Amino acid sequence: MFLKELQQEEKIAFLELAALIANIDGKVSIYENSLLKKYQKEMELEDYKLQGLAIDEILAVFKNERSKYIVLAEIFQLIYSDGVFHDQEGESVRLIKTHFGFNSSEFGSFKDWVEKIKELSVT
Repeated sequence: MFLKELQQEEKIAFLELAALIANIDGKVSIYENSLLKKYQKEMELEDYKLQGLAIDEILAVFKNERSKYIVLAEIFQLIYSDGVFHDQEGESVRLIKTHFGFNSSEFGSFKDWVEKIKELSVT
């Protein structure tokens, strides 16, 4: 939704992060794959080949608050796309939260908001 607002380096980092999260449980669901393709199209990165960057390297790219919120919103959407919240996904989200410096209440409110948006899109 807001991925076009990211800088080119951030777009690439986001795509790397999304692919990493989608594959964290060892398989990419049809829903996750669909979202990954949507992300590539939205960011005009259809021809981008994933490099398999490490999560710390990826997260270091995002410097401003708006970019961090965009990343978190889209990652939550990706995680909830298949209806299953895996433990490994939860660990990754906690790592992102810590790296981005979100406090627990702010993070919880944001997570709740994303869940509500997801519910609206299903009905």
